[in-house]
Amino acid sequence: MRKHALIVVFSTFSVFAQNDAETCEILSKINTLIQSEHINPKPIDDSLSVFVFDHLINELDPSRNIFLKSEYETLSQKYRFHIDDFINAKNCSFLSEIISVYKKDLSRNKSILEKINNLDIDYELKDTVRFYQKYFPFYLQEHQVEKVLIKKIRYQVLNEIVSKHKDLDSIKTNFKTLEFASKKIIIENELCKINTALQNETNYDENIFNYFCNYFDPHTSYFNINAKSSFVASLSKEHLSLGMNVSLNEKNEIIINELNPRGPAFQTGKIKKGDQIVSISNLKEKIDVSCATLDLISNMITSDTNTKIKLTLKRTPSKIFDVLVEKQLLKDEGNTVYSFVVEHENEKFGYIKIPSFYTDYDGNSGKGCAEDAALEALKLQKDNIKGLIIDLTDNGGGSIDEAIKLAGMLIDSGPISIIIDNKKVPMAINDPYEGMIYKDPIVILINSNSASASEFFASIMQDYNRALLIGASTIGKASMQTILPLEKDKDTIFLKLTINKFYRITGKSNQAVGIIPDVHLPELFETIYTKETDSHTALKNDSLAVNLEFKPYSDDTFVRKIAKESTERVAANSYFNEIKSLNLKLENILKKSKPLMPLTIDAFFKERKELNCLWEDIHALDSKTNGLDIHNSNLNQFLLTLYPLEKTSNQFQLETLKKNHYLHEAITILEDYNSLK
Repeated sequence: MRKHALIVVFSTFSVFAQNDAETCEILSKINTLIQSEHINPKPIDDSLSVFVFDHLINELDPSRNIFLKSEYETLSQKYRFHIDDFINAKNCSFLSEIISVYKKDLSRNKSILEKINNLDIDYELKDTVRFYQKYFPFYLQEHQVEKVLIKKIRYQVLNEIVSKHKDLDSIKTNFKTLEFASKKIIIENELCKINTALQNETNYDENIFNYFCNYFDPHTSYFNINAKSSFVASLSKEHLSLGMNVSLNEKNEIIINELNPRGPAFQTGKIKKGDQIVSISNLKEKIDVSCATLDLISNMITSDTNTKIKLTLKRTPSKIFDVLVEKQLLKDEGNTVYSFVVEHENEKFGYIKIPSFYTDYDGNSGKGCAEDAALEALKLQKDNIKGLIIDLTDNGGGSIDEAIKLAGMLIDSGPISIIIDNKKVPMAINDPYEGMIYKDPIVILINSNSASASEFFASIMQDYNRALLIGASTIGKASMQTILPLEKDKDTIFLKLTINKFYRITGKSNQAVGIIPDVHLPELFETIYTKETDSHTALKNDSLAVNLEFKPYSDDTFVRKIAKESTERVAANSYFNEIKSLNLKLENILKKSKPLMPLTIDAFFKERKELNCLWEDIHALDSKTNGLDIHNSNLNQFLLTLYPLEKTSNQFQLETLKKNHYLHEAITILEDYNSLK
């Protein structure tokens, strides 16, 4: 018996040693590539150690109910300031030891949860829970683990019950039945997640690779082949797809809520709207969706390397079945430029939505968002529009080349940006086209979720006074990335690497500060969005001393006059003032530390009622229509008769736009342009 045990121990250390050596080898190659190509390479020192260690520990135990305080202190003393030394010595055993302690603690928690599953929890016990905005210190003692896990389950049960039932008296009357069912499901899910983590042998080294990369900046990251294909697919308007959309219901189940009639899921004839996805398989591995993270589920479904997906679906409690679906190349309607005509007081205005700066990465057609946007602008001009609104809200960026093309189509000529690499030599980028495809006034909508290439494009239009920018300040990402293979002869692992920074033609940068609109329009969740400055490793803002000659489209006095009048209108607008009021309530809930909360059904019900009232107010505001006459251009209306399958997405886009209250102000600004011009 002892002999067999020794064999197992030595085998385990042999596997760990082999994995540690491979981990160190990959980290060495990552560092070599970063030091050679990154815009701002940094030395491997104690700062990197702290960054990697803290991020790994926080990822493994965000709620501080896995690692004991003594274990954390031991690991911290050994590794928090020394990971750089281990990496330089090509010794990555630190990862194996941390994961070994982590899995030991998970096994301990698993045993305790199995015990709790057979215990009666005392819901009359006076206890409280505190919520932290940031990670809090490790405190857990071994004798406290069972108590802490009981408290966690108690919190989840109470939260689950009040989220599904609206009548407090009914909850109290039926509490024993509700608690029994809720507790059973919650503990099953917790055990399922623990078992998944215990079986995981591959993701921890990839986490280390990513934290190592993120130390240099938040946009440099490690890609395996699946992550790379998913990222590239997200920046294209066509990609391999199952042809279906999913959502989370109130039970946190993944439900199919839309099927594309041209897609492979619909064409199986077996899948229906409302089916619940129980598990997903790429025919190599299978994941139970109730135990997996949304990222893992998304990667399994979206990766182009997984061309065949087996879905286990549940339609009724007694009907569970498997369907094999082979992906097809489909147009992504949600990531494609589209346009409408907006009429106001007998005048027509054009609206173009650019969801991202997608491009044809495979080089098959040469078409990207710039050409698509130009085509929509030409269609709108045939309807004699008097101004154009370009919507970049929630546009997270994409191809800078597409942003350069589109800017070049809308200004006459001149420099449009300055780019530098790690050699720090400025290079001016000039308008690639002579003339403009559209000459009349333009308003650009931006918001707190507009980033990267959309900021690049918006800054050009603002510096040339070619468009008035309205909305909220953007994310503040003024850097460019490229995807490089880690090894020239292997096409399996990659780095998305920050290699350039871009600057405005004035020499200023929007890095970490964002694009400041000419007119600020309040938006819901404005202060909740994650910005570039929220990352400790974001590149710093700086500027260049440049003297580029360019001719603005109109003078500053003219633009300031229009912006001043718009700002005064917005300040008096009841809709925008209602948004400000709701944002204050959201900040109190989401950004400020909450007081101790009693673990009682009354306290949970009161909090849920307050939250429900707030969400109802938000929903009511979001549901209001703007009363504008919005319709397709004549040419697009004709095209819909040729392609009737496009009508569903077109109608969805139209209904969404009718709830966009920023259009009123954008149109009024265009009217001011035309009257003052």
